[in-house]
Amino acid sequence: MFLVVIYGLVLALPLLFLVRRHSLSPSNQPPPVDSQPEEKKSLKTIMQPPRDDLDPPKDDPFTLDQLKEFDGSDNSKPIYVSIKGTVFDVTRKSDVYGPGKSYNIFAGKDGSKGLGMSSLKLEDAVPDYSDLPENEKNVLHDWFLFFQKRYNIVGRVTDMPTSVSNLANL
Repeated sequence: MFLVVIYGLVLALPLLFLVRRHSLSPSNQPPPVDSQPEEKKSLKTIMQPPRDDLDPPKDDPFTLDQLKEFDGSDNSKPIYVSIKGTVFDVTRKSDVYGPGKSYNIFAGKDGSKGLGMSSLKLEDAVPDYSDLPENEKNVLHDWFLFFQKRYNIVGRVTDMPTSVSNLANL
């Protein structure tokens, strides 16, 4: 009987050692607890909160040609982006809308179609969004609401394509 116990311990000790070693290895440790989920962190870094210090909206008229002057290429002028004919001052985010930056293709123009398509292609950054499918018109509307809560409205485009001039407020 005594030998059976000894043999049992001899066989069980290495097994217990492996089980304990495996359970304490760093790969099996739970990840550290973080106060924010990963998706919240990534949204926080790319999305800015709504502002409560915006100026009252202006209704200054701009033509699409006049809007081109506000593309960020002249440091003495603000940077404007138009969405569905509403012109927003995005100058404070020149790190995003300034020359050579990721969203500069929307600066100095109405690029509503490209925003609705979530496209950064220059050929998509045009004001005529009438042919967008409903889901992309919804994306465009979400962008409009996003801008409306974060950037001052400085005017409106007076010569939007007729195909969208009646859709601008939808």
